[in-house]
Amino acid sequence: MTETNTQIEKSEPKWLKPVVDYVPLIAFFGAYKYSDDIILATKVIIGVTVIAIIVSLLVARRVPIMPLVTAIVIGVFGGLTIYFQDETFIKMKPTIIQSAFAIVLGTGLMLKRVWLKPLFGGAVDMPDKAWRTLTLRFVLFFLASAVLNEVVWRTQSTDFWVNFKVFGLMGFTFIFIIFQMPFINKHATHKPE
Repeated sequence: MTETNTQIEKSEPKWLKPVVDYVPLIAFFGAYKYSDDIILATKVIIGVTVIAIIVSLLVARRVPIMPLVTAIVIGVFGGLTIYFQDETFIKMKPTIIQSAFAIVLGTGLMLKRVWLKPLFGGAVDMPDKAWRTLTLRFVLFFLASAVLNEVVWRTQSTDFWVNFKVFGLMGFTFIFIIFQMPFINKHATHKPE
């Protein structure tokens, strides 16, 4: 008998997801604010991301797909930033991640697949039509986030971009998800907790 994603996630400690998702970002922000050095902050986020992935493997014996993809992109673009001593690469990272998620989810829609559903880990049960609508909203959100990141990093200072990346994109994501809750509640046969 195999465990489902929902069963696995419920057996994980509640602190694990926030640690894996947010501690690297907080460390990046802290390192940049302390040092005013984006290259050092990039080294910190790479190191802390590796530690977060190891913690996830040790505690849960797995790494969820989104943090894994994010870790790979951080490793690649962070590595390029450090190697070339050019902050452009780390500033492009959110654009690449957001665009990749939009492309993957959009491709799923074109193939009549709803790849957003597994990311919810079975916490919400909705008809496929509702999942397709929600997926389209996420595709548009990820595209808007990618464009917004491009505009900010190309037109603003590094200090402004760091604040935007930590607070702006996170806030934008939080607000987007809050605005999706009425739709989810309306269509869910198993209400989110």
